[in-house]
Amino acid sequence: MTTIADRLTNAHHRIAQAVQNSSRNQDEIKLLAVSKTKPVEQIMAAYDAGQRFFGENYVQEGESKILALKADCPDIEWHFIGPLQSNKTRIIAEHFDWLHTLSREKVAQRLNEQRPAHLAPLNVCIQVNISNEASKSGVSIDEIAPLAAAISQLPNLKLRGLMAIPTATEDEAIQRQELGEMHALFLQLKSQYPQLDTLSMGMSNDLELAIAAGSTLVRIGSAIFGERDYPN
Repeated sequence: MTTIADRLTNAHHRIAQAVQNSSRNQDEIKLLAVSKTKPVEQIMAAYDAGQRFFGENYVQEGESKILALKADCPDIEWHFIGPLQSNKTRIIAEHFDWLHTLSREKVAQRLNEQRPAHLAPLNVCIQVNISNEASKSGVSIDEIAPLAAAISQLPNLKLRGLMAIPTATEDEAIQRQELGEMHALFLQLKSQYPQLDTLSMGMSNDLELAIAAGSTLVRIGSAIFGERDYPN
């Protein structure tokens, strides 16, 4: 039977191959294990196999896992990668290390106010709706610069980069175009904010394309933990 450790190894092999094919540096790519809907035991299995970066999509579920694992796994870096309502910001501010889906100045201000003084600034990525889909969260291209400027004024947040979910399509040309646009937007923003180091894009089904396009962080869920366990 294939274990989580086996699947994690396989994901690292895929990343290594993609890095080689695109002449990138292996050290530039971070693997984020997306553990949403998965029990603490599976996170522990990945942790025991060496994984330290985990992504959650649901605020309360993420909080309960962070609290459950705090004592045994204090070095886990927790990333929130789901849509965030403004009434849930406190949990993110108090418990997570990263937020990938920042798209509103109001939310940024709340997170800044609610981040405890004893914690390092919350690392944030601006989510860009690169495919202009009405069903997707994220800012338009024109809204990136003003939001970045607002974040840069908030001492308890640290702008790290951009995040996107490209169109879910079998058409690689569309995916390549959107991923390439994101990389260009990232470089443009980095010229203004040199500390930027994170382009969060690519998942289990398109990580190779994303790495070729310049992604620095791939969000891998089903290829490590299997299909999602959604309640009926």
